[in-house]
Amino acid sequence: MNGDLLAREFAGLTRSLLTASSVAEVLGHVADAADRLIPGADVVSVSLRDQSDQLHTPVHSAPVAEELDRLQNQFQEGPCLDAAQPSGPASGGSSDLAEDENWPKFGPAAAALGFTSVWSTALLPDPGDLLRTRGALNVFSRGKLGERAADISLLLSTHAALAIAHTHAITKTELQQVQLRRAIDSRDVIGQAKGILMARRGMTADEAFAVLRRTSQDLNIKLAELARTLTTRHTDLDLPGPTSKP
Repeated sequence: MNGDLLAREFAGLTRSLLTASSVAEVLGHVADAADRLIPGADVVSVSLRDQSDQLHTPVHSAPVAEELDRLQNQFQEGPCLDAAQPSGPASGGSSDLAEDENWPKFGPAAAALGFTSVWSTALLPDPGDLLRTRGALNVFSRGKLGERAADISLLLSTHAALAIAHTHAITKTELQQVQLRRAIDSRDVIGQAKGILMARRGMTADEAFAVLRRTSQDLNIKLAELARTLTTRHTDLDLPGPTSKP
């Protein structure tokens, strides 16, 4: 693939990543791009390494990718584990899995499944990810991977890391907006409920709020839920009056 075509492919990928609404969608776009752009790629996957050092395979181009990760979990060795390790080399591979000394158990097992070559590149964690989840973009071949496999994989993993951070930022902002709307709605409905009690019982604002708070505690329901019920069914409900002062 020439440079101009590769540049156009990455431009299209960037547009897709910027409109992705979830991390899963980002990883899917990146895996699809690797499958298209890396010569010799037969199976592409994304492996995520959890806190117990186990690999999971949320995205793959063929079910055999899950078996490859299962073998790495079983033997506790392999390119995906190495690349996804925080203190690992960040990338690495082999052009002869059957004879590779780095993975004496996994290599022959992968070769038995028909694979000769592999290249894995770390997906850097989002700085906002408190668990510091690590992952790897993996490309397996039944023959030889193209000479630019490492370079293209690095570009793809970088795009993925930036897109994941962007997606997390959007999700966080949307969540904050939802929480703000809920807070405003709760404040408004509590104010309405206080107004109903003040009108019906001749209470002050503080007395009405005290009744709402005490009743929510007695009934073990949220104050906003009690207030919402009161505003919609105030003719049916009879809340207790204010506690008499000594």
